[in-house]
Amino acid sequence: MDAVRIGLQALLVLGGLFLTLAILLHKGKGGGMSDMFGGGMTSSLGGSSIAERNLDRITVAVALIWFTCVVGLGVIERFA
Repeated sequence: MDAVRIGLQALLVLGGLFLTLAILLHKGKGGGMSDMFGGGMTSSLGGSSIAERNLDRITVAVALIWFTCVVGLGVIERFA
């Protein structure tokens, strides 16, 4: 059971780091803090690109893996 716990903890840390990086790679949508500091000067007329959609999908997949690790560690801690 310790090997599963260590594996989930390692996956949780790596997933958290990758999730932070993926979120920071997203383009700002405007209307928030980025507009306050001059980040809202550009306008996107064509919607999101294929790369942005793929980044969205990867971010959601990593977030689901991260959430599953959190729940798995909670279950192991509760019943072990």
